[in-house]
Amino acid sequence: MASVSSEAPRSLNAAAPAPLRILLDGIDRLGRLDGWIGGGCLLTLTLLMLCEVATRFLSNFLPFFPPTISIAWEYSSYLMAASFTFGAAMTLRVGGHIRVVLLLKNAPAPVQRALEILSAAAGFAFMAFLTSAMAKFAFAAYTRGQVSTSSDTPLWFPEAVVTFGMLLLTLQFLARAIQAVLGLPLEDHRMKASPVE
Repeated sequence: MASVSSEAPRSLNAAAPAPLRILLDGIDRLGRLDGWIGGGCLLTLTLLMLCEVATRFLSNFLPFFPPTISIAWEYSSYLMAASFTFGAAMTLRVGGHIRVVLLLKNAPAPVQRALEILSAAAGFAFMAFLTSAMAKFAFAAYTRGQVSTSSDTPLWFPEAVVTFGMLLLTLQFLARAIQAVLGLPLEDHRMKASPVE
């Protein structure tokens, strides 16, 4: 029987021990999901703002048309926060975050690897703390029944969405630390968007 040649590309984590490979590949899949959700939030934000502009424009000519969409500014802030947090994990995996690499480029390979391990571990620790704090914040909003003043939206929901995005970035930092320790590739350039020509 002939093998199918259109299989998924080989994992960059193939050299890792089996349990770690499963974990790292799972985090990579979550990173891709993270990017798609972030893109969806950005698209929704754009559409919401275009509708707000169109509504305001039409209200100048049609007196029965409302002058604004009442939730537009509130929901656009939720969508912007979600876009930032959901895009972060995939951006880290493809090497898109701004980094100062002057020291890394001039250091020997073992020192480079040690610096990558330390920076990934520090990023993981910081994001784990931030994610935990945000989860407590969202849970407190849930237990108190807090709602927004303009639309009565339960505040725990957008806060939980942002917390989930932060959790995905936390996991991506954990994966990066493991990959640095094992000497695996730290960035997957296959996940980058191809340039538009």
